[in-house]
Amino acid sequence: MTSESVIREPLVTGGKSLHDVTNDIAGRVEEKPHLTWMMAMAVSLGMLAIGGYAVGKLLWEGIGMWGLNKTVGWAWDITNFVWWVGIGHAGTLISAVLLLFRQRWRMSINRAAEAMTIFAVICAAMFPVLHMGRPWLGFYWALPLPNTFGSLWVNFNSPLLWDVFAISTYFSVSLVFWYIGLIPDFATIRDRATGLRKTIYGALSFGWTGAARHWNHYETVALVLAGVATPLVLSVHTIVSFDFATSVIPGWHTTIFPPYFVAGAIFSGFAMVLTLLLVTRKVYKLEDYITIQHIELMNIVIIITGSIVGIAYITEFFIAWYSGVEPEQYAFINRATGPYWWAYWSMMTCNVFSPQLFWFKKIRTNIASTFVLSIIVNIGMWFERFVIIVTSLHRDFIPSSWAMFYPTFYDVGVYIFTFGLFFTAFFLFAKFFPVINMAEVKSIVKVTGERSTEPAVAADQSTEKEVA
Repeated sequence: MTSESVIREPLVTGGKSLHDVTNDIAGRVEEKPHLTWMMAMAVSLGMLAIGGYAVGKLLWEGIGMWGLNKTVGWAWDITNFVWWVGIGHAGTLISAVLLLFRQRWRMSINRAAEAMTIFAVICAAMFPVLHMGRPWLGFYWALPLPNTFGSLWVNFNSPLLWDVFAISTYFSVSLVFWYIGLIPDFATIRDRATGLRKTIYGALSFGWTGAARHWNHYETVALVLAGVATPLVLSVHTIVSFDFATSVIPGWHTTIFPPYFVAGAIFSGFAMVLTLLLVTRKVYKLEDYITIQHIELMNIVIIITGSIVGIAYITEFFIAWYSGVEPEQYAFINRATGPYWWAYWSMMTCNVFSPQLFWFKKIRTNIASTFVLSIIVNIGMWFERFVIIVTSLHRDFIPSSWAMFYPTFYDVGVYIFTFGLFFTAFFLFAKFFPVINMAEVKSIVKVTGERSTEPAVAADQSTEKEVA
């Protein structure tokens, strides 16, 4: 009795040769910017300009321009900070974790996901920096540097300081990991370029020649960085959750936050990767490289992490009831039925109910529904952070200090600024850097491309005839 293994669907379709891969991906960098790209850049720069005014005014006048008050001292700023950090999680997960697990489907999407991580972390860092009020003094307040103001040192007991170390380490490792992966592709573009472009990409490629020694070093460094980055994926959002979990505020003081935040970060990060990749895939005509199979696999990750997040929401309610602590019980009842009920139920609808539609294969393999649901998930994850932060703060232990939070133009403006910054950086990346890792994709074309399978199929047929 013999059995045959099921042949996996190719990860690169269209029967691409190695030369096709270079032309399709490097060609996007070499061609002139087309109208769609310029229109997208114009919108991004417009957002950057509007938000830039809000940031400038904020720096000049101080954070009193935000809608904060004595009761709600953190609102949009920390909400947006946690949201952007979460967005930055999927990049390293796709690149590092899936590399260690030898998942080849990551190869077409890891480059854009890594870029998204870098830009999202920069956007996240904007909020704690601006919240300082005087960010030009931030190095003295956030880093353990000897200062000229006396024997003043940072508070090592504060999770806010742990955030500084965790996020800066995560950003540094992610940036190096991203750049190392770009070097062989820069060399490919350099070899096809002339004039100034050849000089620029030659400098960026660090003299890469494609020698066996270079490839050996490249693969070793990539594996080492993947091993370093993998625990960072878990540690960064775990430490962000400590900002809340180590406090005594009802609704925050809970041990479920670390795994809950990590799952939520991966959930929102994959949703943002899908949003960006679906647009990139359409604009740059990369349907043969970012296939329905890639989209379906990412949707499956969203189902899993979305379900974990849903269970976390239910567990929070159960533990609040089981604890017997009245302020804790009130905090959760207030979330669902209080003045911010609309935010809570928006969160539940977007994060718990909507992703369950991906259980249906027709929906998780459909481009339009995936695009819409990925945006809904990101909206839901923003509401999650808003619900945790604002609803827990606006009614504290003393009813006389209860207050509502209303965002001002400057709250919204800074958020718009980070969107403008993120999309401007991403569009520049998509134009001047190869959005798909050519070197890695070429390694799977041989075994997954339709052309390469033809001889194998023919060989199988001849074997069957011989057996018959």
